[in-house]
Amino acid sequence: MSVSFVRIDDRMIHGLITTRWGKELPCDGIIAVNDKAATNPILKEAYKAAVPDKKVFVWTMKHFNDVKDKVINSDTKYFLITKSPLDMKTILVDWGFVPSDIKTVNVGPGNDRENTVKLGDNQSFTQAEGDAFEALQKAGYKVDFALLPDQRIGSWDKFKSKFGY
Repeated sequence: MSVSFVRIDDRMIHGLITTRWGKELPCDGIIAVNDKAATNPILKEAYKAAVPDKKVFVWTMKHFNDVKDKVINSDTKYFLITKSPLDMKTILVDWGFVPSDIKTVNVGPGNDRENTVKLGDNQSFTQAEGDAFEALQKAGYKVDFALLPDQRIGSWDKFKSKFGY
């Protein structure tokens, strides 16, 4: 198993990932995929410092695409995290990356921004992000909204009508 958890989280790597999700699910390391973070040395180091006891990689989308086969063939159990639903849709749907036996995409925080639909506390998404969730579901993934393992607000089916589906 190379990927043990798939998550969309606009904060990417933070305490809840390392303390709660890391205790609930097997994880030897974290792969965070975000162009801005991967090309900003200060952000990159901050994310790595948040998880001192695990392997942490902060990669651009291009780099992830270049090494995705190595990730799949690794014996290391990684959390795969993107900041954006659009990036996760690109990885799982457009590029056809299959994260082991994982069929659920967990959705954590999505900041309140202009032109978003609020689904729950700290879970707001744009129409384009809703379209990405729909594409993930159509590709066979369950899209599950949960800030924490015990703070689940529902699946995409519960919310998709708010985005015209």
